[in-house]
Amino acid sequence: MSLTRIQVQRATTVSPWTRDFRHLLPVPKHFQNRQTWFDPITKAVRVKDRIKYWNVVPGDQICIRGDTRKIIHEVLSINKFTNRVYLKGANLHEGKEYKTPVNRSVHYSRCMLYIGEKMGMVTSAGEQPKSISVFARRIGVRDPHWDPILYRWDWKRVVLATDPYIPESKVKLDWPQPEERDHKEPNPLLDTTPETVREITYKAPEFSLSKLISLQSGATEKEYLRTLFNPSAIPFDTSAPMEVHLSKELSNPHSRAKKQARWQAAMKRKSTLFKKFIAQELRNINEAAFKYRQKLEEERKSEKKRRWLTKDRLTKMERKSKRKARKAEKQKEKLSQLVLRDAPNQFIPGKSAKRPEA
Repeated sequence: MSLTRIQVQRATTVSPWTRDFRHLLPVPKHFQNRQTWFDPITKAVRVKDRIKYWNVVPGDQICIRGDTRKIIHEVLSINKFTNRVYLKGANLHEGKEYKTPVNRSVHYSRCMLYIGEKMGMVTSAGEQPKSISVFARRIGVRDPHWDPILYRWDWKRVVLATDPYIPESKVKLDWPQPEERDHKEPNPLLDTTPETVREITYKAPEFSLSKLISLQSGATEKEYLRTLFNPSAIPFDTSAPMEVHLSKELSNPHSRAKKQARWQAAMKRKSTLFKKFIAQELRNINEAAFKYRQKLEEERKSEKKRRWLTKDRLTKMERKSKRKARKAEKQKEKLSQLVLRDAPNQFIPGKSAKRPEA
């Protein structure tokens, strides 16, 4: 399925997980044309420049490549169509009160993941080792696989190069953990208390064995339905439980057992129909099989047509046929009442004089 304009415009996400690779699909060029001045600007890089496995995700701590101060930022969101990483708390219009705050974004290639603090090497005698921040300059992807339980793609992030250099090779980076939600205390005026939720308010009706045995037949159910539409027709015991009579209406028709029963009934009907055709055409077995397949195809087409002819479609077809009839009637009336003006070079058959001979 191709992309839509809304999907491209709302591509910025705060989720760190990769559910699919739809961001690798090509974006039509006409998506970048703004229909009105109020429409957002749609941007997308070329497909070959997009990143398949994103190692910089929301929740990570990064440092911008080339920053001498080594300021650590937190990733707020990412856009996989433009390869942009949005930083948390970094205002692009800082100091400009008349402008709306906009989060600063940097390119994916300028991000260096923060690994942690390491003790630096001592260069001279008597110098105390200092703690330095270590960042990942290059990250590799190992063991990409689909997780059917969490319904997402998962892989291992391995550090291949660090800044500054550390002797440890191929350090494994863990994925950022989501923040725990703050569960507020329930409001007694607005929220339901746990005691009220746990309270059992349903009381099952009392069934007697004699009434249940008498209600097993189909005649009792029909009598009950007749009593609803015509109370004076047949007397009925009103003390009988309602649930027994509404067993068909209250039961789920889409349960697995009922689907299987309907399928078995349909297969049995097809088998009986096949045996019927075979019995009628014993002399020519090929013709009987052909008629059997033809009958199944006709039933399939009729069922498809029955499902297609919904109430809305029938109403629309009826309205369309009436509109066509009115249009044809107006056209016929217009042609029957057509009157031409008297003008030269007009010829009316039977009324004009014959052309004089030369």
